[in-house]
Amino acid sequence: MIIELLRVKVPPEHREQYIQKDAEIWTAALARYPGFLGKEVWINPNDTGEIILVVQWATREEWKAIPQAEVDAIDQKFNQELGFESEIVESCEYISVVRSWNS
Repeated sequence: MIIELLRVKVPPEHREQYIQKDAEIWTAALARYPGFLGKEVWINPNDTGEIILVVQWATREEWKAIPQAEVDAIDQKFNQELGFESEIVESCEYISVVRSWNS
């Protein structure tokens, strides 16, 4: 499994709206692609303008197989419907090396 981690800054008063639109547009779109396993949304209790998105993929190849034109179209729709500025301030990926702590 591979994790795509995004740290996003939003105006604090729009945090809940961002989370809702992200689920409606990004998560719904990504769920149609092979390899998408799920997504978690984390909020920072000490910074109400920070959101962490953790997207789980089966493989990096499946994640990166999404055509850039489709990613751009989803992003354009998201930004149009959002109605305010947000910024991805960190984007990284992690590969799982431990499958279970119970073993």
